[in-house]
Amino acid sequence: MAKTILVVEDEADIRELLAYNLKAEGYEVVEAGRGEEALTLLKGGQPDLILLDLMLPDLSGLEICRRVRRDPDLGRVPVIMVTAKGAEVDRVVGLELGADDYIVKPFSVREVMLRVRAVLQRAGAGPSREEESQLLRRGPLVIDLARHEAKMGGRAFPLTVTEFRLLHQLALRPGRVHSRDALLDLVWGEERFVTPRTVDTHVRRLREKLGEAGGLVETIRGVGYRFREEG
Repeated sequence: MAKTILVVEDEADIRELLAYNLKAEGYEVVEAGRGEEALTLLKGGQPDLILLDLMLPDLSGLEICRRVRRDPDLGRVPVIMVTAKGAEVDRVVGLELGADDYIVKPFSVREVMLRVRAVLQRAGAGPSREEESQLLRRGPLVIDLARHEAKMGGRAFPLTVTEFRLLHQLALRPGRVHSRDALLDLVWGEERFVTPRTVDTHVRRLREKLGEAGGLVETIRGVGYRFREEG
């Protein structure tokens, strides 16, 4: 079944360019020219991915991303921000709000298609057969690989797909230090278009969402991150 992409872009020529090429790649495409229109479409159905312009005439892309991440039904939908704002602070804010990737205009269509494919592959990558029946327990934290869910005391944390994969990779090998580059390979894969700074942003968000369990993810200065060993 074809994946559905919601393209949220107020510039008609860019929106049509993205829609045309996504359809050529075999995706179903839904288009919105304004933020409120996008939110209305999202209430009617969940897409497989959102291509989201940051600067819209009514609601900002950041606000839409914030609302998507707070919605229990939409919180795990991958979001790629597409915007003319290329400053590092804008990229960091977008990632901190839960965006899975960030593309700066002007962009090449091929780059967008590659990033869409890479993010969808990460979102669709489920656990192996050996992992499907396992619950990974690390201190008070329970990581349910079959459900792609992390819990503590019966309460599930609202993690994005990328955040869950990051937590899973760290928790698989407690005590082992992972460099930022190693985590990029493990979590984002070979077709990654993000920098090591992205790892820091996602770790910070992950800790915030884990609350009191956030201390299980430790920073090793100058090296990377590790999941704290029990005991």
